[in-house]
Amino acid sequence: MTATQPASSPGPPDDALGATVERITNDVVRSFDGAPDVRLREVLAALVTHLHALATEVTLTQAEWEAGIRFLTAAGQMCDDKRQELILLSDALGLSMIVDAVSEHLPAGATESTVLGPFYVPDSPQRQYGESIAERPSGEPTWVYGVVRALEGRPIVGAELDVWQNAADSLYAVQNPDDPQDNLRGRFRTRDDGSYGFVAVRPTDYTIPADGPVGDLLRATARHAWRPAHLHLIVRAQGYRTLTTHVFDAESEHLGSDAVFAVKPSLVRTFVARAADDPARPAGIEGPWTSVENDIVLAPLGVEP
Repeated sequence: MTATQPASSPGPPDDALGATVERITNDVVRSFDGAPDVRLREVLAALVTHLHALATEVTLTQAEWEAGIRFLTAAGQMCDDKRQELILLSDALGLSMIVDAVSEHLPAGATESTVLGPFYVPDSPQRQYGESIAERPSGEPTWVYGVVRALEGRPIVGAELDVWQNAADSLYAVQNPDDPQDNLRGRFRTRDDGSYGFVAVRPTDYTIPADGPVGDLLRATARHAWRPAHLHLIVRAQGYRTLTTHVFDAESEHLGSDAVFAVKPSLVRTFVARAADDPARPAGIEGPWTSVENDIVLAPLGVEP
């Protein structure tokens, strides 16, 4: 290097860089002007604007951009009919709960919603009142019961509760090839008084799958992968908004540090320990068991808070 050569090549002045970024962003946003779907146009324009702003704010390097592409590619490659790594990524980044917050505007008194999670499987078997969702021994039996009501307190007849949960080994049936695929899953209808009841197993705290890109992200950021113990429910009824929610165990160790940020205090319930000879023991339960009462209030369609 001679004395007349600069030590390095300076980048463009900030004002020149700003003008370049603005021009590129505006050109891309304008490219969507012909989109016939107004909402698609709005979402894409905002997405591009924020993505470009992010890249500019952190001075994203080519190597970092390539690493991000590899990460998203790997996440997509891990998705199949039994696992949704991209939903898991959304959950772990808190995006799922932001979408829940901005889209689920429920009126006061309605049961709150939370994340769907990556292991929901449609078309669970229809089961009868009081039936067990455990198709093999999976943990401590738990009687789950309650009433589904409208906001004004009227019981909702024929509401469907689509329920699923993990087993004592922390796995959902779709994660365990040795499990019957309908284990710890089922759909129930409320009776004439709006009541429902079924036998589950007491859920346990468990880690979200950490053997893929999301697990790599958690380790790189020194975050744990634990979720507090919970049951999943989707509740559907004609004329009412579909509710996706959880029932959290009040004794869970990780209520205050859910890896997917999904805990809402109103969804935490007390699981009551019961003796084997408790006269209220439901049919089919042997030995010690627990019970949890969980009433559900649905919002009617078209009603905002």
